[in-house]
Amino acid sequence: MPTLAERLGYAPDAKLLILNCDDLGFCHAANVGVFESLRQGLATSASLMVPCPWARGAAAEYRGEDVGVHLTLNAELDLYRWGPITQAPSLLDGDGGFPRTVDDVWDHADLDEVRRECRAQMERAILWGFDVSHLDAHLGVLLFRPEFFDVYLELAVEFRLPIRLSGAPGEARAGFPFRALAADEGVVFPDDLVVTSGTGARQALLGTLAGLAPGVTEVFLRPAVASDELAALTPDWPMRVDDYDLLVGDKELRAAIEESGAQLIGYRPLRRLMRD
Repeated sequence: MPTLAERLGYAPDAKLLILNCDDLGFCHAANVGVFESLRQGLATSASLMVPCPWARGAAAEYRGEDVGVHLTLNAELDLYRWGPITQAPSLLDGDGGFPRTVDDVWDHADLDEVRRECRAQMERAILWGFDVSHLDAHLGVLLFRPEFFDVYLELAVEFRLPIRLSGAPGEARAGFPFRALAADEGVVFPDDLVVTSGTGARQALLGTLAGLAPGVTEVFLRPAVASDELAALTPDWPMRVDDYDLLVGDKELRAAIEESGAQLIGYRPLRRLMRD
């Protein structure tokens, strides 16, 4: 069987790297950070959180970049809240936003409401003018339980979009073969996903490049520009600012990419392959 790289038109030993910016729409500082990372930096893709307060602002600034939908069923922060865009009582916690934890969603969410909410997020992104390139899931909530993964896979098939999937360690954690299930439905996904730690993506990304394997590897970052707003919203704001600095102004990253022999791509080639 040809490798994913070969199916995309590259050599079998090609090293292809997706640098994805999560959390577009999260806040104004994130919107600035993500779009500058795409337009001036090394980012190749981004993921929109449709229910977040600044998602409409992201739509107003969109210029056709490679942007997917970051399907969102959690609002994990204590002081900054967002909630469903549909009538979904089972997706609300006590103060009117999405549940803060993934376990809370898994324990209480009605799957019909999950399906309706996720489809509505997709449809709203399209209505706003986004040329949606892929799907991924905020905090992995749709990935690690079979009944929630079914919703994720259904949307990928319905909208004919590639998806973000974890590798073998993620499958072991989930306890079911979600990669094989996706492949059986003709859904395309990267060969590997690098999960970054709570200290930002710098160390994980540079370490990945030092030993990058052939195939399609995705690394996700959360770039945002420094601001009082960002610092007030989330305690991980230094990580987000460092991700922005890494993508936009860091010569070390550019040199590491060149040394690794990696070629930067977005999700649109995977979408084209899936639709062809």
